[in-house]
Amino acid sequence: MNKSLLIRIFQPVPQNNATSTALLLLRLVAGLAFVYHGWGKIQAPFSWMGPDASVPGIFQFLAALSEFGGGIAWMIGLVTPLASLGLFFTMAVATHMHAIVKGDPFVNPGGGSYELALLYLVIAILFIVVGPGKFSADHFAFGTRSTKPPTA
Repeated sequence: MNKSLLIRIFQPVPQNNATSTALLLLRLVAGLAFVYHGWGKIQAPFSWMGPDASVPGIFQFLAALSEFGGGIAWMIGLVTPLASLGLFFTMAVATHMHAIVKGDPFVNPGGGSYELALLYLVIAILFIVVGPGKFSADHFAFGTRSTKPPTA
């Protein structure tokens, strides 16, 4: 992968100030929530699901890293597409586990549901498609993506 393509991947899509402010607020709140969700997992990254877990340790590690590290990345707005991709896969698995494997309902006050996992999955899709906005480390490190198609 050449350097210019890598930079283009991390360049945010141009946004106005209002949209960038809304994206910043969403990144801060959702990112902080992921840091909290991932904190306990990152303490025992290969075994946070317990000794009887059917999920291999490497996948537990990737989920812990995605949640804790991805939450920090969202808050800063740094390597947002990569962090969002990790969180997308983590939340896709969590949604599947709750909705399909466990049969949890969409919303279940006080019980298991797939509502939150699906909400975070959709937020990850938003950041993959729209980017972190101009108030992000990605914007300062990589600039803003040109709206003109790249030349060959």
